[in-house]
Amino acid sequence: MQEEAGTPLTSSHPAPSTPPPVPPGRQRRLTTLLLGLALAVLVVDQGTKVWALNTLTPGEKIDLIGSFISLNLIRNPGAAFSIGDGATWILTIVSLAILGWVLVAARKVGTRAWAVALGLLLGGALGNLGDRFFREPGPGRGHVVDFIDYFGWFIGNVADIAIVVGAGVIMVLAYRGTPVSGPPHHPEHAHD
Repeated sequence: MQEEAGTPLTSSHPAPSTPPPVPPGRQRRLTTLLLGLALAVLVVDQGTKVWALNTLTPGEKIDLIGSFISLNLIRNPGAAFSIGDGATWILTIVSLAILGWVLVAARKVGTRAWAVALGLLLGGALGNLGDRFFREPGPGRGHVVDFIDYFGWFIGNVADIAIVVGAGVIMVLAYRGTPVSGPPHHPEHAHD
């Protein structure tokens, strides 16, 4: 019933937007991009770690760009900045939880930007998790191979670079309000 004469019968508020279904062909291409990028990051990360272990000597710093960027091999039991040195197994569990989130989000990916961000995050997470599971001192407690020294502040690896770039892209997408599945679908623009 109309509450008052002249009041429209329908709400003046637009219907809530719903994420568009991602066409199967596009979904396949985005998933391929995501997984291909993750695999590339994983291969480059593990390859550079093998190179670092075979080439660099712990404690012998090699300057690349002045003393700003150097090569400096360490085995890191903690997270960035060596936080959590005594809690390697907790970091492994946190990494597995993040990995689970990425895999769930990957099933909904609807834009190239999200595919790239999730691919970088997935490849980086797998690279460091591989170290946690397969390097000394043992499964779930392994130390991550780090060798890129930034300004003497912290030492990282290729997986860390991929994780930071992926997280940065996700922050930009979140700031812009772009959901994983892509821009919202407005029914009134369905034929545009």
